[in-house]
Amino acid sequence: MSKNSQPSLNDLSLDSLRAQDREAFAALVDLTSGQLYSLLLRILNNEQDAEDILQESYIKAYAALPSFEGRSSLKTWLFRIATNEALMLIRKRKPQVQITELDDDSDDVEAPKEIIDWCCLPESELMNSETRKHLDKAVAALPLNLRTVFLLRDVQGLSGEETASIMGISVDNVKTRLLRARFKLREELSEYFGEKVNHV
Repeated sequence: MSKNSQPSLNDLSLDSLRAQDREAFAALVDLTSGQLYSLLLRILNNEQDAEDILQESYIKAYAALPSFEGRSSLKTWLFRIATNEALMLIRKRKPQVQITELDDDSDDVEAPKEIIDWCCLPESELMNSETRKHLDKAVAALPLNLRTVFLLRDVQGLSGEETASIMGISVDNVKTRLLRARFKLREELSEYFGEKVNHV
């Protein structure tokens, strides 16, 4: 690997990581901390909580590396640790969340009450910072179970199988939650974009 090339997770030695080599672990942190922090911030909606859970996740990962078997990718393994730590923090602070948000896996998926056709909006309207802020707000308002799946699948780009492994649910439940999340987001954003369409 040349000095100018960017290392990837595939370049890291699993043997060095399992041996808790500090240089290898530092490289792992460098390669993954940005994505993990972004995920935690959007799950927890609090910068200090996200920073605390990020640190705790790496502490737990470092301690667990000697027993890492490689049955999942390093990225999936780290995301599972971080996601579980974040959800445990939420459960600890709000025990009722486990019942009202985490365990709701009904197959009933309600269609949005209102669908606005956004086809006529210029791309600049869809991509501007105001729109992104509105989208972020809509994502933050999703129920926790839907928000977490949406972030893992549509924001972080993990597969259905990886998301199911991280959250400890079936692939079918991942699909159901993702569909419900997308419907809810579309409904939340329809009013906002409806106003934009009326002004085009």
